[in-house]
Parts: sequence; structure tokens; C-alpha cells
Amino acid sequence: MNKQEMVMDVQEAPKLQKWIMLSLQHLFAMFGSTILVPFLTGLSPAVALVSSGFGTLAYLIITQGKIPAYLGSSFAFIAPIIGATAASGPTGAMVGTFLAGLVYGGVALLIGALGLNWLMRILPPIVVGPVIIVIGLGLASTAIDMSMYVPGLDEDVYSGTHFSVALFTLAVTIVASIFFRGFFGLIPILIGIVSGYVFALFQGIVDTAEISAQWTAITSAGSIWGIITAVFQAPDFIVPFVDYSPWKVLNGEIVLLMVPVALVTIAEHIGDQMVLSKVVGQNFLKKPGLHRSILGDGVATMIASFLGGPPNTTYGENIGVLSITRVFSVFVVGGAAVFAILFGFTGIITATISSIPSAVMGGVSILLFGIIASNGLRMLIDNQVDLSDKRNLVIASVILVIGVGGAFIQLSENLQIAGMVLSAIIGVTLNLVLPGKESGYGNGAMFDDSAIHTDGHQDDAA
Repeated sequence: MNKQEMVMDVQEAPKLQKWIMLSLQHLFAMFGSTILVPFLTGLSPAVALVSSGFGTLAYLIITQGKIPAYLGSSFAFIAPIIGATAASGPTGAMVGTFLAGLVYGGVALLIGALGLNWLMRILPPIVVGPVIIVIGLGLASTAIDMSMYVPGLDEDVYSGTHFSVALFTLAVTIVASIFFRGFFGLIPILIGIVSGYVFALFQGIVDTAEISAQWTAITSAGSIWGIITAVFQAPDFIVPFVDYSPWKVLNGEIVLLMVPVALVTIAEHIGDQMVLSKVVGQNFLKKPGLHRSILGDGVATMIASFLGGPPNTTYGENIGVLSITRVFSVFVVGGAAVFAILFGFTGIITATISSIPSAVMGGVSILLFGIIASNGLRMLIDNQVDLSDKRNLVIASVILVIGVGGAFIQLSENLQIAGMVLSAIIGVTLNLVLPGKESGYGNGAMFDDSAIHTDGHQDDAA
């Protein structure tokens, strides 16, 4: 992009009133997706907001204030978090989240030292694309269950009311995605959730007791200090060495559930950075460097694990805001992070989020989980992977059936390799042992190491 097209450069600070409005815009863009992940995984939405805010601030510091990226809850970790929580409780999910952050850090060090070809050999588009499809399709039943059944019961009970709310929410989200323009076109998820919530109120399936309690506490406060303490409340943090001992929770199942997903999301992260570089018109992959960007993502994820939030990742919604507004200021993104932290500590907002019916979130999830799967297909298309090649067809087919079909290997009574993890391991193995590896890279620029090596030199061809 030409510099003349910018409204505000990366390290340019706006005036206060404009700063607030622009930062709130970024907050609303990420809000719907960021609260959806903890809602689906049983974690606290308030903690997710706080951890995304602190994670984004850490990311901006690590990238030297040179990359205007916002980090929110990662959808790729939904199923692993649910699995880790089922195996070892929420604390197990937090230990797994920390391990995922360590993987980011290790990969960042290797990329800084060796470039990207080694990662390309392990995770070419023919492996990553189908695995992303598995992530999306593997969550499909979750979205449908939330949409159709009465929540909180021991057995599935179909509800036409809940399903109508889900379909209404889905319809509004689709309309907002297709027909809305400008900023409103960037927040279809938030528009869908708000509209679905209002519709659910009229259907009588919203529990407003906690909201009423919050308002009563605020209005009955007898002093300014009383109002402040009623409005601002600490979220339900899950802090290691305070609430639990990490080494007592850690086990092989958590490692197998969480660590392999980090490698897939790193590939997605690289794609986001390439898009962001094109939008802003600067090569962030070289300066401040992909290694810094991935490290920032990893540190943000580790911060989330210390607070009880889901892993963080760079958000396409906020890249879209940058593209439309042409305001690339990291101060604006940092302001959004501060607002996210404040929202997380605001009791009335937390109560409102908690009251959103599962049917509303289910309706939004139908679209979002499908988009995740479609993004895997898009990776194959963008990188021009030839699926008429038998080798590529075999790898993609095996990954899809094993991942979506729910195959697993039982290692012990409490330890198994299942679903997406197993499909990724088999996909990587097939790619390494089958001849003709070059066809799996495609002809796209996703892993063009000559363009993104952190110290500017070009490695040999893979």
C-alpha cells in the first residue's frame, strides 16, 4: 500500500477523543468471537477479555510497537480445551495453554535462527489445510447441540423455541456479513449475538436474575465508592500456585491434546502476518521479524494460562478494521486492549455476557465453525495445491476421515491420541514418507521463505 493512503501510521498517536472512538471500534470487532470461545469451553468470558487485553499489550511490547495486531481467543483450541477440561478440569486446560505458549516460543527461536523451511517441511499446506478443515467440522456437532437442545439437562431434549432463536441469530449474522458495509460489515458476529439476545428475551429463554442483581447493587449503593465497587469486580481468575499446582495436573493427555494444535495455529499466524503486511504496506515478517511476532503470540497465550483464559491469536476481524479505516496506529490497538481489560472487570457486562442463551451462541457457531473449515479449504486454494495429484489426494483424504470420524489410539487407560491430533500426526508422517514432497507445498506464497526470513537471507529450496 502507498503511504499516501494511510490515515494514521503505525506509531502515530491520535488525539484523545478520536483515540477512544477508534479503540472502541477495535474492541467491538473482536468482542463477539473472543467471548464465544470461553462460552463454549466453560471458561470465564470476563477472564478471556482481560487476558486478551494483557496479551495484546505484551504482544505490542515484544514486537517493538511495530505491528498493529489485536489478539483474542483462538477457535482452534476449543476442542482441545474441552478435552483437557474433561480429563483434568479447567486447571488442566490452563497447563495445556501454557505448554502451547512454550511451543510458540520454541518455534520463534528456531525461525529466528534457521528461517522457515524446516517448518514448511513439517507443515506444508497439504497438511495444514485439511487439519484446519477437521478443526471446523469437528466442532459442528457442538454448534448443532447448542442450537437445538434445552441446556443443562442430563439428556438431549429438542426445543423448537431454542432452535428458532439459533436460526434467527444465524440469519441476522449472515445478513450482516453479506449486506452490511463499512464498520458494521466487520462486526456481523456481534450484531448477530445482540439481535439473537433480544429475540431470545421475547422468547423467554434469557435468565436475567444476575443482571438484575448487579443493577440492584449499583442503584442501592449509598456512596460513590459503593457504586465503584458495585460496578467493578474481579473476574474468576484461575491462578497457578494459588488455585492449583501445575505439576500435579500435568499429564501426557494434556500434552497430546494441546501441543500439536499450536503448530497448526502457528501456520495460521504466518498467514495473518502476511495479510497484515499487505494491508499496512510494511513487511512485518522481516521487521520487526516473524520470530518476534510468534513470540508475542506465545507470551500472550502464556499470560492467558496464568489468568484462566483461552489461548490467544491474532484476529482477522481487527485486520479488517485496519483495512477499512486505514488507521494503523498501535496506540489505537493498545487502547482497545485497555478497554477489554476494563470490560472484563465490569460486573454488569460480565453478567450480561453470562446470560446469553446457548441457542444464540449455537446459531453464531454454525456459521463460525463452518468458516473455520472453509478457511482450511481456502488455504489449499490460495497455495494452489493440486488435488489431482494422487499424493496430495491421499494425504488430504486420510486426514479428513480420521479427524472427522473420531479415530483414536488408546495408549493407556487415561491416555489416547484422538481426532484432530491423530489426523495431524498421520498427515505429517504421510507427507514426510511419501515421495514428491514438492507438490504438497503448492505454488502459493504461504511459506515463501525468501520473502519472510527474519535476517533477510534466502535459504536453499526445500
